[in-house]
Amino acid sequence: TEDTYRVSGMVEKPEPEDAPSNLAIIGRYILTPDIFDIIRETKPGKAGEIQLTDAILEQAKEGRVIAYKFKGERFDCGSVDGFVQATNWFYEKM
Repeated sequence: TEDTYRVSGMVEKPEPEDAPSNLAIIGRYILTPDIFDIIRETKPGKAGEIQLTDAILEQAKEGRVIAYKFKGERFDCGSVDGFVQATNWFYEKM
């Protein structure tokens, strides 16, 4: 469909000015079992942590990652401002 894409690359939490697109990963995945082998081989990234997105990127390089573009609102509830925005949005929909 027009909302389905083959992923060719992704960046973990880029600065807004460095973002390669206006799309975001919302953290919902259907993973294949081989991702665990890839994770074992993945070197630590930011802050010395192994990033799942680095392992998924390896699969993407092989053309094995498909994304779906959801329609709707997305809020960053990891910040107070984002949580308040989400709360207000849902309140207005009641």
